Amino acid sequence: MEELGRIHQLIIPFFGHNMTFNLEVIVMTWIVFIMILAFGFFAAKNRRIIPGPVQIMGELFVNQLYGLTEDAMDKELGQKYGPLICALFLFLLLSNWAGLLPFMEEPTKDLNTPLSMGLMGFFIAHYAGIRAKGFKGYIKEYFEPIFFMMPLNLIGELAKVVSISFRLFGNIMGGSIIIMVVSHLTYSVLLPPFLNAFFTIFVGTIQAFVFTMLTIVYIAVQVK
Repeated sequence: MEELGRIHQLIIPFFGHNMTFNLEVIVMTWIVFIMILAFGFFAAKNRRIIPGPVQIMGELFVNQLYGLTEDAMDKELGQKYGPLICALFLFLLLSNWAGLLPFMEEPTKDLNTPLSMGLMGFFIAHYAGIRAKGFKGYIKEYFEPIFFMMPLNLIGELAKVVSISFRLFGNIMGGSIIIMVVSHLTYSVLLPPFLNAFFTIFVGTIQAFVFTMLTIVYIAVQVK
């Protein structure tokens, strides 16, 4: 199990400080980006009344996620934030599934990836809240129901980022650790491939969906 915790790093000196980058996460993230762009290209290319398999998958993703977004907000806001939600879910889904590929790692197994997605959703939600309510109306909510509740309300908002990020990171990293331990105990015979498929496909899909739904809810709460 010597590979557990091993990270291939790129260290760049910057004004007396070292900037450290996880090469595996960077490479895998770009591979996921390319896969998303390829999927979008082929799903939108040569669209037909009788769709092909890739077009069916693309329309299924878009219709379902747009529908969930509109149910949580309204039709106008659903159309506005629908592309963000579709891109977020597809990125997390493919990132969680990346472990199925030989010699590949899930970008979401590194805390920086889910944390950055959580921070993105946090800032988008609060920006949307300021746009919808105005700055005074947005700030006023932190002092409700009583003015001295402001610190607790503020901590509660910051805790959402920790909660949503660590939930995704913990499930993906935990699955990888379990697979690694069982593989060494059984010499990679029979059980680990089934565990890998379970954690990668089933748990990865559920966690991508949960993360996306929580992001939708956070935005909906701020704009209403």
